[in-house]
Amino acid sequence: MRKLFLFLAVLFVTFQQVTLAAIREVASTPDSVYLFSFATSGDDGRSGLRFAWSMDQENWFEVGRNYGYLRCDYSRWGSQKKMLDPCLKQSSEGEWICTWKLNDRDGYGQATSKDLIYWTSQKYPRTTPDFEGMRVKAVVAGEEQKGSINRVAWELVDGLSKHYDWNQYRNSLYGERPVQDGERFAGLKPVQATVTVQPERAKEISELLLGAFFEDINYSADGGLYAELIQNRDFEYDPSDREGDKNWNSTHSWALKGEKAGFTIDTADPIHPNNPHYAVLNVEQPGAALVNAGFDGIALNIGEKYDFSMFARVPQGKSNKLKIRLVDGEGKVCGETSLSVSSRQWKTYKAVITAKVTADTHLEIIPQSAGELNLDMVSLFPQDTFKGRKNGLRKDLAQTIADIHPRFIRFPGGCVAHGDGLKNIYQWKNTVGPLEARKAQRNLWGYHQSMGLGYFEYFQFCEDIGAEPLPVLAAGVPCQNSACHGNLGGGQQGGIPMSEMGAYIQDILDLIEWANGDAKKTKWGKVRAEAGHPKPFNLKYIGIGNEDLITDIFKERFTMIFNAIKEKYPEMIVVGTVGPFNEGTDYVEGWKLADKLGVPMVDEHYYQSPGWFLHNQDFYDKYDRSKKTKVYLGEYATHIPGRKANIETALTEALYLASLERNGDVVHMTSYAPLLAKERHTQWNPDLIYFNNREVKPTTGYYVQKLYGQNAGSEYLPSKIVLDNKDDKVRKRFASSIVRDSASGDVIVKLVNLLPVEVNTNVDLSGIGAVQPSAKRTVLTGKPTDTPLPVEDRIQIAEKFDCNLPAYSFTVIRIQKAN
Repeated sequence: MRKLFLFLAVLFVTFQQVTLAAIREVASTPDSVYLFSFATSGDDGRSGLRFAWSMDQENWFEVGRNYGYLRCDYSRWGSQKKMLDPCLKQSSEGEWICTWKLNDRDGYGQATSKDLIYWTSQKYPRTTPDFEGMRVKAVVAGEEQKGSINRVAWELVDGLSKHYDWNQYRNSLYGERPVQDGERFAGLKPVQATVTVQPERAKEISELLLGAFFEDINYSADGGLYAELIQNRDFEYDPSDREGDKNWNSTHSWALKGEKAGFTIDTADPIHPNNPHYAVLNVEQPGAALVNAGFDGIALNIGEKYDFSMFARVPQGKSNKLKIRLVDGEGKVCGETSLSVSSRQWKTYKAVITAKVTADTHLEIIPQSAGELNLDMVSLFPQDTFKGRKNGLRKDLAQTIADIHPRFIRFPGGCVAHGDGLKNIYQWKNTVGPLEARKAQRNLWGYHQSMGLGYFEYFQFCEDIGAEPLPVLAAGVPCQNSACHGNLGGGQQGGIPMSEMGAYIQDILDLIEWANGDAKKTKWGKVRAEAGHPKPFNLKYIGIGNEDLITDIFKERFTMIFNAIKEKYPEMIVVGTVGPFNEGTDYVEGWKLADKLGVPMVDEHYYQSPGWFLHNQDFYDKYDRSKKTKVYLGEYATHIPGRKANIETALTEALYLASLERNGDVVHMTSYAPLLAKERHTQWNPDLIYFNNREVKPTTGYYVQKLYGQNAGSEYLPSKIVLDNKDDKVRKRFASSIVRDSASGDVIVKLVNLLPVEVNTNVDLSGIGAVQPSAKRTVLTGKPTDTPLPVEDRIQIAEKFDCNLPAYSFTVIRIQKAN
């Protein structure tokens, strides 16, 4: 009784303290305060809209230290996205309207909000009322700022503070990294785990879950996957490719070696209007050579054959014999051939060069007679391309991609697809047909696209590796990172004029006809057949848009395109977009549009920290299963400081992929990004596969993708996981995914251990049927900063078996059914 009395007394005192504290809080909370809204001038407002509150308009308290509640979307990422002189006011309906100056030339931006936290899509009106008189000065955190003041309810400020506090807490979680585990898991003992399969709860999942996304970034195409060895073969490099770099011109990668000869560029009477530039050699006396440096040189392999070709003519009609040589840095000839140019009109000339040695070389074209010689489309191609295709792909790179077993390939981008401004939107019709008729253009990432790797080659590659093609086209608007302004009527999101949208939509419909149309009965089907592929490509998916800002301009054009495809090709699965992030205005508005139109699939993108992937394994478990719209996770990767790829990044991706398989009824497709990067020409890190002219260097993350791709399933078998350690931090760092491949009947067990200790695991497969007594096991393991290779062996299997998972490891066990 005495103990009970003491307990009640303590409880009463505690209740009194809590009640008094609550009363004091209510008593000390004002009904309303002044809210000062501003953007810091020191960074031109790049940190966005900021807030401070005050009781007396003298002493101001910042709401969220250095936190921006609204950032400007206009112009390029980073330094060009500015919010200058913002003005905040409230409408008579209670809606908040923020208006700000974009820069010194492009007018204003505007967005609205009900709570100052979630904002609508931004608009860029031509003019706005003068609000300079509404702006006042205030000192916040010791610095004088200029902004606007509104009297608001305290609850509004309190909501802003709580939003900031929640984001700070969330960011602290997302900042967790395996390299910090020595402190986080100090003293942790090896963990015991039981994984019990639950075949009675099996469900079908997408057979297209893991694919590949190819974007021409980091010199992935020319100089990379596309096997052409001559750089600037068409003499079409232009300063605009590199935004005014005068050295980036028609002579780039070419040079004249020797004397008594001239090398110029002309445009009179070209091969094709789409290829206007060509080289002119005026030889006074033989001996000079026109030299091409290739892409960081031209790598030859002893004994291999290379197809040399070019368009040429001799305007005066005097025949000229040419020596074609591949020469190393010491002047040694490593392969050579010769041919004679005799035609006054453009004509194709071909020869074969056999490499005498393995060497890094350059090309030399040496006229043997005096006179004028015109050259264009100078090409050197290895005969040993992937699948032996003419105008094909670099064999080792293509095979490395094929080894992932991607079920689909998305191409040609990414940001490349919708380009830098309306004039730079990728036009698929410019990439098919004869090479000399294809229209090159600036690559958004700052170099040149020859279009030698065009839509025909993309579709052919998909067919060669058994992957579904997923072409992505612009939704009538350019890239949201575009630098084009002013006359576009809405910044970089000023879409194709409505008067031209009909023709643009027809181009998209023509693409579907080109891919699937009858070779004899349709116009574009005939074009495909003439290129060498009479059989339709059987296109099922088409992407419209990429990471777009979901503005009114976008919505109008996307809706027009979507409805046109739905009407003419109702069987086509259109993949829409929900912006560049997994939250925020574009994500919300993109999903609203998809729900409204009934878009079959949307493309989500996010690049996140290890902690984000760790704490969001339930991201798609929360998805509304009643929705018909599926998800394509088109771009994702783990990013750490320094943007490296190692076990830390690979295992967090493996952990997340386990959750994607679990949600394979909702998530229909996934693809890591970016795919390829050429060493010394890398604009984005990390990438899945690095390469140079001789080597292919897959990352640790590549092997995770490969293991998931080669061990995919069509049926997910849920499992119950029991750990002897109940710590939530431990639980989140262990995952299993068990799938069945309906084609082979194999059951694949994937186990991820993201802990610094081993996990001794008992796997219970009761109920899956008879299996072979041994199975192949593949293990990828190492310290967080390591970049190891996977190791294979075989282990004994039974209905119940033990499997030891090393610290920081990904284990795949492929179990075959009994004969």
